[in-house]
Amino acid sequence: MVVDDDRLAELNPKTRTCVVLGGRGFLGRSLVLRLLKLGKWIVRVADSAQSLELDRTERDSLLSHAIASGRASYHYVDVRDMSLVIKAVEGSSVVFYMDDTDLKDNDFYHCYMILFQSILNDLKAQAEALILFANDIDGLLTCAIRPCNVFGPGDLKFVPFFVNLARSGLTKFIIGSGENMSDFAYVENVSHAHICAEEALDFRMASVAGKAFFISDLHPMKFWNFLSLIFEGLGYKRPLIKLPATMVSLIVLSIKWTQRKWGFLKCSHSAFHYIQLALCSRTFNCSAAQKHLGYLPETSLEEGVSRTIRSLSHLANDMSFSRYCDRDEPSKVEKLLGGGKVADVLLWRNEKKSFLCFLSLVMLFNWLFLSGRTFVSSAAKLLLLLLFILFGYGALPPNIFGFNVTRIPSTWFEIPEVLVKDPITAIAHLWNKGFHCITPLAKGQYWKIFFKVATFIYFLKLILSQFLTMAVGIALVFAFTAFFVYEQYELEVDGLAKFLRVSVKELAGSLGRNLPHSVVSFLCNFGILGQDKRTAAVKHWK
Repeated sequence: MVVDDDRLAELNPKTRTCVVLGGRGFLGRSLVLRLLKLGKWIVRVADSAQSLELDRTERDSLLSHAIASGRASYHYVDVRDMSLVIKAVEGSSVVFYMDDTDLKDNDFYHCYMILFQSILNDLKAQAEALILFANDIDGLLTCAIRPCNVFGPGDLKFVPFFVNLARSGLTKFIIGSGENMSDFAYVENVSHAHICAEEALDFRMASVAGKAFFISDLHPMKFWNFLSLIFEGLGYKRPLIKLPATMVSLIVLSIKWTQRKWGFLKCSHSAFHYIQLALCSRTFNCSAAQKHLGYLPETSLEEGVSRTIRSLSHLANDMSFSRYCDRDEPSKVEKLLGGGKVADVLLWRNEKKSFLCFLSLVMLFNWLFLSGRTFVSSAAKLLLLLLFILFGYGALPPNIFGFNVTRIPSTWFEIPEVLVKDPITAIAHLWNKGFHCITPLAKGQYWKIFFKVATFIYFLKLILSQFLTMAVGIALVFAFTAFFVYEQYELEVDGLAKFLRVSVKELAGSLGRNLPHSVVSFLCNFGILGQDKRTAAVKHWK
């Protein structure tokens, strides 16, 4: 049964009609439910969809019952058709225009051109300016609500964007210092602010009409602490590793330029927007809303975060991501590196110490390989420079302008005998092993070993003669990145390696079944194909 607005108004004289433009968006849905709960409104939900389609959670909800009783109705609007807009708002006493935070990226430009026929100014600023400019024209009173970083159940953009990054393991990093502060607004508090604004305009308060008001939960906090509450509530590890903000900004600008220039490295506008949010401080003064609208958040930030986490349970961490929890035992790569100081440096356990070691090695690499001098002359000049530094430091007086000069103890230059014995023992072991391999080669035996040794020596000679600098540079970068990355993505790397091994074995088996028998025998004799592949090939040829 559909009851018109006039009939409902007769039944309840205090009932008034309002329109929620954008009533099917994230903010709009929250406001519609709040208006219906108040019980004094006939709500017209206006949006761009041709008809109202309730999702699974709304089929037995307050909205569905209100539509059935006539307390709510749906109106299709198209801003290009003024008659539809007039029909939706005609006879209403209040119009709430809700910002469409769910607007798709590829629709932004289209909607922008529809509303203003201009791309020189920001869409939201122009929409707000038009609303405020309309104040006090033909008795119309308007004001603007400026919520910041809105979150809550039903959010499809802001929090889910970062949670999906956490699911992919990309939120281990803090962009910048992590000290940037931000304000946040729980969605129901934003709806409450709209109700407060309507009540203030109903009293025709001059301090409200034609003004704009910032809205937040009045609890500014570090942006990364807010994300950490969400991540930990869903079972993900909070971000710990800090990346320089300048470096991230340059990467973002490079991606933007590449996307604009060549059209690849696609990245959505919302991704750029949220990266900027993570980089900057963004807090607002909400005292005007408190003073003139009587606004106070009804839901605390902590409770809002808790409700948001419960609504995102489908994005919670599962067992495949359990490796992000604190480890009770050393990782495989830490065991490989010995678990000592070298492991601590290469796995970035202490960021400052690791970065200092990396910077020192880069400077040494530049001095020995990129300076244009020969390696011997570079090493000699480095030793000479070190000699002058040590001599000059030793010649300094014990006290300089009140500062004590600490002497370098001789123990700094002493090497424990164990550290010398172990490498020498390892070298002797390799020498003896090599000698045992060379002995049968001198007798003309083991051609397979000869082929392997000759190939290895040739490539070693090629690398040392032409690609030594490149090889050392790659090894330096590899050492400070590969071990760290492997520890973070151990399961993925192991899974990929297993997949590649299986693929190579299947490819080798396929080759063995299709190559001539003589070729298969030759490859097996040199160890390129295993004996099982030879047996399979023989069976295939038979």
